Amino acid sequence: MKIKSPDDIAKLIELGVLHAEIITALVAMVHPGVTTDALEEKALSLIAERGCEPAFKNYRPGGASRPFPCALCVAPNDVVVHGIPTEMHYVLKEGDIIGLDVGIKRDGLVIDAGKTVPCGNVDGAAKRLLRVTEEALMRGIAEARAGNTIGDIGNAIESYVRKEGYGLVRDLCGHGVGHAVHEAPQVPNYGAPHTGEKLVAGMVLAIEPMVNEGKGAVDFLSDGYTVKTRDHSRSAHFEHNVVITEGEPVVITKW
Repeated sequence: MKIKSPDDIAKLIELGVLHAEIITALVAMVHPGVTTDALEEKALSLIAERGCEPAFKNYRPGGASRPFPCALCVAPNDVVVHGIPTEMHYVLKEGDIIGLDVGIKRDGLVIDAGKTVPCGNVDGAAKRLLRVTEEALMRGIAEARAGNTIGDIGNAIESYVRKEGYGLVRDLCGHGVGHAVHEAPQVPNYGAPHTGEKLVAGMVLAIEPMVNEGKGAVDFLSDGYTVKTRDHSRSAHFEHNVVITEGEPVVITKW
């Protein structure tokens, strides 16, 4: 666990504003006929224009066989997270749902957040999946305050998602963020109230529920990064970075 200083938090809030500009511009590109390669190219230019560096490109998490090759993770339909845009070469189609996850860094600080969005007109089931996943995120964030625990966040997410009848991915989780892409503690999207690490002011967490229309089981593909639903059902992912305070949590990423 790394407690962030007031100066760190102020800089992360500034970085969150830049991240919002980037993710907003990428979302605006999501239309039928656009390629994942074009989204990656745009992400790189948007990040450079703001004097930042891509946090994901060439990042190698523990146990990975190779560094991640892109600035952007793209997740169409049954891809849960970590799709490699320049290797999937996917052409967006009407009715798709597309996850966009981007990390940026500047002055030794890192922001990592994303969302899943519709491509053109999507069906009612897709709209409901997106709505429920975003609401699950907000319910988790509401528990992210000093004195609560990691389990309180996970329980808020899990209990809501289960009630709505969706599968919840348990093999991936949120995490600390700020000085690196991944920091302690892990933030699972499930858990029991009042269990796990206690939250203290100055922690910064990436909270990120991943919700499937079908079961929660996933497969990790041979490229070393892409995660898909095992039953090929659609999946949605929403992620915010949140500062723990003695009062209301501060969301430093915006959409």
